[in-house]
Amino acid sequence: MHETDMTKALILTVRDWWEAQPEKPKISRIHLIVGQFTCVEPASLEFAFEVQTRNSFLAEAKLAIQETPLIAFCHRCQQEYRPEIGLQYACPQCKSPMDDIRSGRELKIDRIEYSNKDEG
Repeated sequence: MHETDMTKALILTVRDWWEAQPEKPKISRIHLIVGQFTCVEPASLEFAFEVQTRNSFLAEAKLAIQETPLIAFCHRCQQEYRPEIGLQYACPQCKSPMDDIRSGRELKIDRIEYSNKDEG
């Protein structure tokens, strides 16, 4: 389950940011953008995050995951199309292999919601 390794990397990235803050903020939500072509299962990612953040500075934080669809571009047909993941990656019109992915490989932190501890 590569979600576990991805969660570890996410926690390290957020920890680096958190430790650099003069007043350690309370993080409530981490917004992620996850492309369908990354083969990351949002439910598995949320579970791994919950398990790995217990009793940590992220214990009360939740993930908000926005999935982006797989969109490819066919240079022969000059059109975008949505390949069926795991079934058909070629252009539905001319059957050219998928070689230009426009969306769906994203895996990034979009933003972090937090408050300073003294804000209540």
